[in-house]
Amino acid sequence: MGSLAWAQDSMPRVQVFGGFSILLEDTRGLSDTQVNLSLHNPTSAFGIRSNFNGWNAGAQYNLNRWVSFAVDFSGYSGVPFTATTPSGTAGLPTQSRDSFLVGAVGSYRNKTKFTPYAHALFGLERAHLNASTPAGSVPPFTTVDTTFNDFAAVLGGGVDYRIARRISLRLAQLDWYHTTLNTNKFFGEAFDSRQFQVPPTHQKNVRFSTGIVVNF
Repeated sequence: MGSLAWAQDSMPRVQVFGGFSILLEDTRGLSDTQVNLSLHNPTSAFGIRSNFNGWNAGAQYNLNRWVSFAVDFSGYSGVPFTATTPSGTAGLPTQSRDSFLVGAVGSYRNKTKFTPYAHALFGLERAHLNASTPAGSVPPFTTVDTTFNDFAAVLGGGVDYRIARRISLRLAQLDWYHTTLNTNKFFGEAFDSRQFQVPPTHQKNVRFSTGIVVNF
């Protein structure tokens, strides 16, 4: 009887998560020398930025103590290039990435306050690079507003720590974040393709998230 009561008490029916997230973007062959934004101005130089800050949120419906159905949302934004010299710091294009995923979660619920879990999520990602006119290039050029929708898959897991009956901390969640975004087409459309000699690639990113879980 005691073990049945513990099982019922330890399994919320619905869980809602929200928190901070970092996306480590896979640049796969995209080097500083290939991002030649200052093609005619040797006094300007640009590097690659591969980490973006953002948010991660989702909801989870627990079918039983072990198996759950989940929806997952995330969004990231930032400047994908960094100026390595004072010139050219203004007008760099900003990039955003948003995703909507669904899938299954497997949890190990036990008599401790820790609940480790693993999940497999699949869905769509929207990558966007805004139009801009970077300063410091001679002659000046303008990037084109570009949006690509692509398939995304997330495999990973983490651990939650219960601090109250309805509140848990998501101590860490680490995911392999795969997309079918072809960076050659994406950047080639936004810029003059002669400036981006990147092999077609599907990205294998890494995502880290942490935050608060509310249990119902």
